[in-house]
This record gives sequence, structure tokens and C-alpha cells, in this order.
Amino acid sequence: MEEDNDKNCCDHYNWKKMKRGHFHESIYGLGFIGAAIYFIQHSATFWIGVLGFLKAIIWPVMVVYKLLELLKL
Repeated sequence: MEEDNDKNCCDHYNWKKMKRGHFHESIYGLGFIGAAIYFIQHSATFWIGVLGFLKAIIWPVMVVYKLLELLKL
């Protein structure tokens, strides 16, 4: 019986941890979709569209880099 309580406690902890992680993933996912739509709409050729898709994947890297550059860190 004690093992069941330990298991439920751990499952509850993992659920809370996963719930927090999914919020950040959903924000990144929405940002990715928005960036992909933006870059693909502004592309003139297929390969520029592919490049725009790749840019959409790494847009958070560019944002953090520019922010750190602005803060001079």
C-alpha cells in the first residue's frame, strides 16, 4: 500500500512538471508557425521559401542574440 502512495506522489509531481513544460512548448510552437507563415509569404521563389522555413526554426536564437547584443552582455 505504501508503494502505491509513493507512485501516486511521483506521478503527480511528473504531471505538474510536464504541464509547465507544455506551456512553453506551445508558445514556441505558435511562434514557429507565425514565423514560418511570415517568411514563406514574403518569399519570391521555392528555395527562398525553404530558407524562410529554416529561419522560422531558429528565430528564437536570433531574438536572444539581438537582445544580448542590445544589453551589451
